[in-house]
Parts: sequence; structure tokens; C-alpha cells
Amino acid sequence: MTAIRVAAAQIDAVVGDIDGNVERVLRTYAQAGAAGADLVVFPELTLTGYPPEDLLLRRAFVAHAGKALEKVAGRTSGCTAIVGYPERDGDALHNSAAVCRDGRVTHRYRKQLLPNYAVFDEQRYFRPGRGPAVFDVAGTPVGVTICEDAWFADGPVVEAAGAGAQVVVNVNASPYYAGRVAERESMLRARVAEAGVAIVYVNLVGGQDELVFDGASLVYDARGARIGRAKQFVEDLLIVDIDPSAESQAPGRVEPMLAPPAEVYEALVVGTRDYVRKNGFTDVLIGLSGGIDSSLVAAIAADALGPQRVHGVLMPSRYSSAGSVDDAVALARNLGIDTSTVAIEPAHAAFEAMLAPVFAGAAGAGVAEENVQSRIRGNVLMTISNKFGWMVLTTGNKSEMATGYATLYGDMAGGYAVIKDVLKTQVFSLCRDLNARAGRVVIPEAVLTKPPSAELRPDQMDTDSLPPYDVLDPIIEGYVEDDLSVGELVEQGFDAEIVRRVARMIDRNEYKRRQAPPGVRVTPKAFGKDRRLPITNRWPG
Repeated sequence: MTAIRVAAAQIDAVVGDIDGNVERVLRTYAQAGAAGADLVVFPELTLTGYPPEDLLLRRAFVAHAGKALEKVAGRTSGCTAIVGYPERDGDALHNSAAVCRDGRVTHRYRKQLLPNYAVFDEQRYFRPGRGPAVFDVAGTPVGVTICEDAWFADGPVVEAAGAGAQVVVNVNASPYYAGRVAERESMLRARVAEAGVAIVYVNLVGGQDELVFDGASLVYDARGARIGRAKQFVEDLLIVDIDPSAESQAPGRVEPMLAPPAEVYEALVVGTRDYVRKNGFTDVLIGLSGGIDSSLVAAIAADALGPQRVHGVLMPSRYSSAGSVDDAVALARNLGIDTSTVAIEPAHAAFEAMLAPVFAGAAGAGVAEENVQSRIRGNVLMTISNKFGWMVLTTGNKSEMATGYATLYGDMAGGYAVIKDVLKTQVFSLCRDLNARAGRVVIPEAVLTKPPSAELRPDQMDTDSLPPYDVLDPIIEGYVEDDLSVGELVEQGFDAEIVRRVARMIDRNEYKRRQAPPGVRVTPKAFGKDRRLPITNRWPG
């Protein structure tokens, strides 16, 4: 055996853009060949993008992916390529990887372990494959596996090693959440220890609806030493020389990891940028209240798209404090984004007059009257969006989405919910970290220190309706992300009445979340496709 040069090609494959994905593959293949690579490896389902979901039910889609594979294979010469694609075999569909060399497909591997949990529902589309695929690259036997195949002991990685592989390639579309890279590294060390082989782990990068793929592709030698790590959140071509027979290897390029707050922030930036751009928008629109949530969303948008593409709208009401208006103006100035002001008092007064006959004899002003203001603001933003073709970014956080502390058809109206998976306490930490990393004031200090308020009635505070966020957020984490029951949370030491109250709020607001726009997933369980609870539900928690 001799050393082989492997290129891990973490590219941003776009779902449905099969022809564009072919061009991305061929362009990167040429770069890898120019760098002397013997083998270039692309992510899972490269040609279709991931996850293609019910596009896989369309035979024309799968057939076009097959023709795309033929095109890629036909352009290979010298350097071997591994490319992910959906493979049709009679009535069966497989999540497959093709080994392409010298103008043809020489081997095919079908994913054996199909995830069917969280955001994954591969058993809806695919049938599992059987057996390893091992082939020769420059005198070294190489095996290929796909994503989930590497996550289980004594699974396909060990099987490939048993079939003679000295290097095992694992192609992935592994979505990001905080702490995910450390989990992958621990898993890969375990597989190396079991199989005694080097592993090349190649991951997708970029945003796709709710999901963000963070790249951070990895290479481990047969002794469990990390000898390569690609960049996070950007396309990258990681080139590593692997000598399976060497007692030790000097590491190649090992990119540093982002610190945890910066990592989450970058995931939010990438998810927002790709959702906006991949769906054909250029600019975004944000209602700026002077609060911390809209401030963070505006900062993320400015980093994602450039400040010239971000437009803030101030919509003061009779209850808006002068300080909040000043804070919104200061934020916009710090970010370099433009603003306009649409005072909602005329519409607010008109709504009150219109509704007065209907509300006559009813109890005094309450939530209905408060929410009118939010719905007027939502109407203003959506009307401006319609006029100029700008996407509205909503500003609700996970704490609000969980408890229903947001107005349906009001502040929930928009195209993308940037921080819907970010708890309120984390919103504060992300803003403080942003200022620290910038070395200047981006989020005004007053925004960071004033008590949160929706400002829909005089002297309103969030704590009028919710427990303090440092109490609320751990309960939400336990109930939503960890699926703990009310009883289990109480056993952990949380106040029983507060837990029951929070659980009731979370459960009864499922109908609101079903009507909310998608947003970036940064936790193991977000409100979206990986948390599917019935709206009609009498389970007490």
C-alpha cells in the first residue's frame, strides 16, 4: 500500500438544482485533480441536494439525477470521484454513492442504515442496501459508507474493513446543531478504534429551509488521530495525504473551531442567507422595535446579505417609549441599514372606532386590543414586502414561540423566522458576544439592559405574562428538546405550578406554530419538521 491523496469536497449542493450541482461537482473535481488528488469525495445525495424530500417520489426527478451521474462519470479521468445520488432499481429507490473513474461508474454503494427520527425520514423514500463496496485507489483499498452507516458500532464501517478496506469514506449530509461537531469527532474515533482504518468524513455545507449544514469535514488516521478538518459553514476543499501503513502521520490542515456563541451566530447567518438567496430574494425587511430580538435579527441579516440589503421599519404606537425608538435608530446606524417610519396610530385609532360597536358591553381592554397593534404592524410589513419584493424576517424567539407569546398574523407574519430556535436567554448572550467580537457597540447597551417588553399597553413587561426567562427557558428545554414530562421536570427540582403552567402554554399554542414561517434549526429539536405533535391533544403533559 502507498499513501493516497484524498480531497474532501464540502460543497453547497442546492436541492432540485441538479444541473447546477453537476457543474459544482465538475468544477471542484477539476480543482482536486489540479492539486494532485487520487480521490475526491462529495457529500451525500450531492446531485439532488439534501434533503430532496418528496421530489424523490417523482420519477422524472430521479431519472434526471441518473443522467447527471452519467455526465459526471463521463468527465472523470485519472482522479477517482465518489458522488452521492438517488439510485433507482426497479421499484426500489436507494440512497447511493457512485464510484466514478475514467469515464464510467465502477462501483455503487447503497446506504444500509436509514435514519427515521428527528428531521430524517429516509425510510419514507429509500430501501436499505446490503454489503460493502471496496475498490482500489492508487494501490490502497478504499470502502465507502453513507452518513448513518458510521454512527453504529459493528456496522457498515467495520464491515468495509472486514472486506479489506484500509481507508473508509463516509459521505454525509449532517445538519448542524450546537455541539454537533464534537459528537461527530467522538463517533469517528470510536469507529476507527473498532475497525482499525482511516476514515474520511465529508459533510455538506449551506442552508436548506430549516436546516443548516456546517461542513467541518474530518479525516482520522487508522490510529485515531485527527489529521484534517475543513472550515465550518463555507465551501471548502480539504486535501489530506493518508498512508494506512504509517505508524504515525503529521496532521494536514486542521481548521480551528468557532467558539460556541460565534458558531450558533454563524449558523443563523448562513441559514438566513441561503434561504433568502436560494428562494430568489435579494433584500429583507424587518420591523425594528428597539428590542433585543429585532436587534439580533437585523444584525444577522446585515451580516448575511450586507447592510444595503436590509431595510428596517419603525412602527411606533401610542405605547412606544421614546427610548425604544431611539434604540432602534441607534441600532440601524450601527449596522448601516436604512430605515423608514410608519406610525400606526391612525390605523390603531381607526380599528378601535370600527370595533367599538362590536365590543360594546364586553369586558375592558385586553389581549384583543393589544394584538390589534401587532396585526397592524404585520400588515404594514407585508404590504411593503408586496410592493418592493423584499422578504419579511420575523423576530420571535423560541421562548415566545413555545409559549405563544407572539401574535398570529401579527409579529409572526413573514417569510423566515431567523431566531425561532433561539431561547431568549441565548438571544442576550449572542448579542453580548457579537459586541465583544466586533470590538465596538453593535447592539446598543440600552437594548441589552432594559427589561423585555412588547409595549402594547402602558408599563407592560414580559414578566406580566411569563415567568422570568432564566426560569422559563430551562423548562422549555426540558419539555420541548428533551421530551420530559411535567412530572419528570418537577422531580428535577422545578416548581410544579410553573412547570404545569408552561406546559399548558406550550401545548395549547401548537396551532400557532403550525402557521409560523420556517426558521434556522440550531438545537437538537426545533419547532419544525423534527417535532411533530398533534394540535388536537388532551394528553396532560
